[in-house]
Amino acid sequence: MKNITIVTAMAVLLLSGCSVGKYEYSREAMKRVDMNFTGIPTIMGLGTLGSSIPLTPEYSLTAAHVAKYSVQHVKAYHPYCDLAIIYHKNDIKTLPKFRSGSVGDAVKMYGYSFISAMPVESSGVNLARTGISNDWNKAPCMAMASDAGVVQGMSGGAVYNKDDTIGGVIIGYAASIKNKRSGKDILKNVSLYIPYADFKEWLTQSTL
Repeated sequence: MKNITIVTAMAVLLLSGCSVGKYEYSREAMKRVDMNFTGIPTIMGLGTLGSSIPLTPEYSLTAAHVAKYSVQHVKAYHPYCDLAIIYHKNDIKTLPKFRSGSVGDAVKMYGYSFISAMPVESSGVNLARTGISNDWNKAPCMAMASDAGVVQGMSGGAVYNKDDTIGGVIIGYAASIKNKRSGKDILKNVSLYIPYADFKEWLTQSTL
């Protein structure tokens, strides 16, 4: 298994299209994430919803590209990753625990499908760390690539480690991750998420 870094590879993030990998309806997803309407309906419903992770009774964590068009107000944007904290009333008694995973670790992803507006989940393994190229992420932002399935609408949803801690936030998927020198594909059709280690300090400061 290759451990890809920003020095050798770059993923071009896709926020449109349909999906990669396998995913399925999940009642468990309803317990772990919320649906967020963006208020910008388009053809086939694209962009009409995203997902978010309850943080506290007042705040939720999501992707910045979901938060920008969400009906909820934004409390804070991450300075260089596709992440945001939004004001959201949550009925939670236990605050979530976070822990970053490593390449090779098993993960589960939870979110909502824009196709069905139903809660879904997928399972997979962390494949590699990679840089990202799109309007929502800039250096030094890094992502984790996984073979867990993702469908549009899951952006802002939760990535869980095997010990039931949150390992990161789903931001989309990439058709390929290419070697920056050769231009050849290293990985294809991967989901991408921002690992907790990359936003730990920002999250603490923004929820004080």
